[in-house]
Amino acid sequence: QVRLVESGGGLVQAGESLTLSCVASGMTFSSYAVGWFRQAPGKEREGVSCISASDDSTYYGDSVKGRFTISRDNAKNTVYLQMNSRKPEDTAVYYCWLGSRCRGSWYRFGSWGQGTQVTVSS
Repeated sequence: QVRLVESGGGLVQAGESLTLSCVASGMTFSSYAVGWFRQAPGKEREGVSCISASDDSTYYGDSVKGRFTISRDNAKNTVYLQMNSRKPEDTAVYYCWLGSRCRGSWYRFGSWGQGTQVTVSS
C-alpha cells in the first residue's frame, strides 16, 4: 500500500525558514513524480511544487516561485520542501503528493498523505 507521511509543520513567524519532509513507502519511489500541494480553509487546493521522476525537472506555483525549493533524495525515499520568506498567506495544510507526472493540474490525481499544518504569523 502506498504510504506518504509528512513532517516538519508548525507555527513560525514570517521570515523564518521551515523545511517539510515526506517519507514514502509501498512503491519504487524513484519512478514517480512527487510534490506538495496545500489547502487553506475556504480556499481551493493549490499546487505548490512538483519534481519529476525522469530528470528532476521542477515546477512551482506562481505564488511560491523564488521562495520555496523542492528536492528529493531517492536513497531515502524522501521529498523535501524548503520554505523561505514565508508569508501569512502561506498558512495552510500541506500535503505530500505522488503521481505519474508533473503536468496540468497534477495535484488533482495520484496519492497524497495526511497533511501537516503550517501556520505563518505576523
